[in-house]
Parts: sequence; structure tokens; C-alpha cells
Amino acid sequence: MPTVVVGPVSRGSLVGAVTAVALGVGFVEMRKNAAPAMDSDRWVRRTAGPDYRDRQLEFGFRRALIRPADRVLMVDDWAETGMTARVARELVVDCGARWIGAACIVDGLSDPRLRHDLPLKGLLDVRQL
Repeated sequence: MPTVVVGPVSRGSLVGAVTAVALGVGFVEMRKNAAPAMDSDRWVRRTAGPDYRDRQLEFGFRRALIRPADRVLMVDDWAETGMTARVARELVVDCGARWIGAACIVDGLSDPRLRHDLPLKGLLDVRQL
């Protein structure tokens, strides 16, 4: 059972927040290419890519939001390259927390090995759409 759900901007923030509420756990929004909020809190950041549009993106969140004792699940709407889940896992590890996996609505992973490596679970396979 996770203690924190991470949801990447923008649709991952929606499904991640709903998942966190349903599980009764905390939620962290993982921002892309955004400046930190107007505060002095330390951020963890990672550059990842290429994404499904062949872009290099920087992801991050406030460091204080994930503690070493946390068990973290990433939730998103769609998985295609696995890049977002991989960078989320790196950020979680940077915080000293435990990555338990990723979940998405649509699994369109181009590399099936990622389902095991991340691990990632989807509600629908892209071929079902």
C-alpha cells in the first residue's frame, strides 16, 4: 500500500489526486519544465527523455513532500515510452523513499519489458481502444 501518490502534470495530476483520495494517502504533483513555486523549499529535479514527442523534459517536485519512510506509487493517464515513470522512480529514489510502481489508465508501452521493470499496471491495453 502506498503512503504517497505522485501524479505528473497535467492529466496525471487529476487521476493521481483522485487515486490518493480514494486510498487516503498523500499526493505530490510532479511538474514538468516549470520553475519551483515561489518559496525557498528545496526541489528534486531530473531531466528525462525522449518522450512520445521526442522532447527532453525536466520533472521535479518539492523535496519535503516525499520522506524516506514513504512508499510511492505514480499514477498517470497513459504510458507509451515509460519515460515519465522512469524519471518519477529516479526522483523517488533521490528522496530516499521506496518506489512501489506505476499505474495508468491506458497501457501503450512500446517496450513490454517495462511492465515488469517499472513495474507498471494499466487498466486498459491500447489495443482495446
